[in-house]
Amino acid sequence: MKMKNSNNICIITGGAGGIGYHLSEGFCQKGYKVVVLDIKKHNELSPDIDFIQVDLRSETEIKNSFSKIAEKYGNAHILINNAAISTFHKNIEDISIDEFDDVINVNLRGSFICCKEFIKINKGETYGRIINIASTRWNQNESNWEAYGASKGGLVSLTNTLAVSLAKTPITVNAISPGWIQVDNYDTLTATDHSQHPSGRVGTPRDILNACLFLSNIENDFINAANIIIDGGMSKKMIYND
Repeated sequence: MKMKNSNNICIITGGAGGIGYHLSEGFCQKGYKVVVLDIKKHNELSPDIDFIQVDLRSETEIKNSFSKIAEKYGNAHILINNAAISTFHKNIEDISIDEFDDVINVNLRGSFICCKEFIKINKGETYGRIINIASTRWNQNESNWEAYGASKGGLVSLTNTLAVSLAKTPITVNAISPGWIQVDNYDTLTATDHSQHPSGRVGTPRDILNACLFLSNIENDFINAANIIIDGGMSKKMIYND
């Protein structure tokens, strides 16, 4: 299995922690050459995975990281824009403009710059994939998540437009919108946590990995400009207070 994808270079932003860590390890196990772009090593990565420290707020750092990838490998085939910050879920009266800008700069602007740089180093290839990790919060939300929701809504919109703009290239552009994905301490979840989902359980990083691997398959080039919602059916559930 290692040899099948061994020449395919997969860049994963935010790939050293959270869902991104599981994406990095999962793609590596399937034989892809994985390059992680992250602000720090939140978790220790497998030796076969390249790590480049980069702050997605910085256009210069992003461009330098893609230059390093191009210098080492000559090209890249998959970009998964996974990196995001969600720390500023504050009351609209309390969140500062700088905090709002910070979320947009990392989650949306950083992803946009990564897309631009990826398109450059994919030029001349016959296969390319951009996968944007959005969120069900692009469309449904709780109070006080304006910045995060806006950034993910922008990412879905960016996906739609990029897919059309890149129609004459081999690159497909899709989004994945996870719902409740429990990265750690899954065994601490309650029966209610699981049973409220139509699928009967809370999601795991494996659910997102499986979708990314599917979209990355070279044969799945007719799936384009899609936003795949992976939330166990929660966003289709009508909830009333009794």
